[in-house]
Amino acid sequence: MSTWSEADDRSGFAAAVARAVTGWALLGGALLLAVVLVNVLSVLGGIMGFAVAGDFEMTEMGVAIAVFAFLPYCQLTDANVSADIFTSGASPTVLAVLRALASLIAFGFACILIWRMSLGMLDQKGYHYTTTILQIPIWWAFVPILISLALLIAAAALSLLESLREARA
Repeated sequence: MSTWSEADDRSGFAAAVARAVTGWALLGGALLLAVVLVNVLSVLGGIMGFAVAGDFEMTEMGVAIAVFAFLPYCQLTDANVSADIFTSGASPTVLAVLRALASLIAFGFACILIWRMSLGMLDQKGYHYTTTILQIPIWWAFVPILISLALLIAAAALSLLESLREARA
């Protein structure tokens, strides 16, 4: 799927996944906007003589969470980076097969990432790691990242099915 109008073609579970992925990406965008505001406050604080405690920590965690929040949306809307110069002359069927292969690879990587990141979260929680200044538990950032990875798995599976359907047509 590459345009907004195609979102209307989905129904049932596919539409629910598309809505969840889009909503999650919008939340990621709102978080990124909050990170920008924290950085603006930090710069203004430097100019005016007051400090924003933990601005680096909030930026680090916020950007990581936001980046992961965008991954399912990029997968679902076929907005990942590609080298179109190699496929510009390819038939629609070949393009659909290549998109299906890319979706399968994304699905595999997302499965590996959710497995390893969940274990990483348990380690961070078990060892009680926190940020230095604000003492925010590091594992808190893993929760929305794991949700993003679960949505990426759903988006990759959905885009795989859609690409295979397109290749057959």
